Amino acid sequence: MTTRQLRPGDLPGVLPPGGLTLVSSSPAESDLLIGEVEAAGAALGNMAFSGVFVPGLNKAVWRAGPDSSVLTFFQTPELRREGARSRFLPLCYQDILALYRRERPAAALFMCSPPDAEGNCSFGAETGFIAALWRDIPVRIAHINPLMPHTPGDQGIPFAELTGWFEGEQPLRTMASGEDATSLAIASHIAPLIPDGSTLQTGLGKVPDAVLRALKHHRGLRLHTGLIGDGALELVHSGAMAEGPSALVGVAIGSPALYAGLGDPHFQFRPVTVTHNPATLAALPSFVTINSAMEVDLYGQVHAEASSRGFLSGPGGGGDYARGARAAGGLRIIALPSEAGGAGRIVPAGSGHGPVSLSRFDVDVVVTEHGAADLRNLGHEARAQALIGIAAPHTRETLARHWRDAMRGLQET
Repeated sequence: MTTRQLRPGDLPGVLPPGGLTLVSSSPAESDLLIGEVEAAGAALGNMAFSGVFVPGLNKAVWRAGPDSSVLTFFQTPELRREGARSRFLPLCYQDILALYRRERPAAALFMCSPPDAEGNCSFGAETGFIAALWRDIPVRIAHINPLMPHTPGDQGIPFAELTGWFEGEQPLRTMASGEDATSLAIASHIAPLIPDGSTLQTGLGKVPDAVLRALKHHRGLRLHTGLIGDGALELVHSGAMAEGPSALVGVAIGSPALYAGLGDPHFQFRPVTVTHNPATLAALPSFVTINSAMEVDLYGQVHAEASSRGFLSGPGGGGDYARGARAAGGLRIIALPSEAGGAGRIVPAGSGHGPVSLSRFDVDVVVTEHGAADLRNLGHEARAQALIGIAAPHTRETLARHWRDAMRGLQET
């Protein structure tokens, strides 16, 4: 394959019009490639652009003329405003991978590092889907970014395998997490549930980062997760991790300090075929998943995709990890603040917003700042009472009344 450096305006000459194009997203969203797509406009025909677009982080809409469209698996505010031009499919990661293999992308536009001594360009902080799929994508156009770290684990893509490449510096997209009294309280209830030697899966945000920081005195820990934030780097530096490459991850989203630290030999960046592989997850020792939610109802059903404002997300990898942890005999934790904006997030049975993201069989323990409700081996009544006990105090009486009414209604039918 012959590769060539591309200049502004060259994209239509190497990117065939129409078809599905996989694009970098998460921290690797490329302003350079977005600008080239917009400049190409109608010359790209009815091309559909797709990636794992993170709300609040990825704001591009990949508009390339009147016939272009976007396929997304998370509902960002910007894509929601695109109306019919945006196709939102709420799929779990295993189903996203199956879709890409079925509707094979004709091209990929992605950010990567400059080639290393072996001639390989690392996908850096966003390994995920592109590392799993690039070999089956005929047209591969890179934004070679000197600021993209070369991460250990996946070898990346050989420079010689590129169809064409642009070059330019761009800081990676960042996302602040921070912490507050609520996230610290939640973390204090989760840390005792995690034994030394556990393998952890977490997501993004204040609570996951607070949990990882709370584990700094543990020992022999491992990470196996699709996403990490700054808390993962702090855990790696704390001495709590097992020796060697003990942090297997797919994507990092956080601060510049996180990106600067991704070369630590504890990290292994691997594609979604490894991070979310069912057989791999089922074999993990002492596997503990820690995920967030918008609401949990009194049956223990988890709602993680919508609020009163509409859909905010897709199911992501939560279901993949819940099924993996069950097969591994692990522990599945859902962590969330007990309220938001004065409204309780432990809600009456059957009243959560949007679809059920995780069934009551996919959850072992629910944690708020008020404590941990261990739902394992409990009947309906005991589960409901455990959840009411960790709800926002001002909502507990109302929740208890709703529960009594719901149970009375079931007995009368």
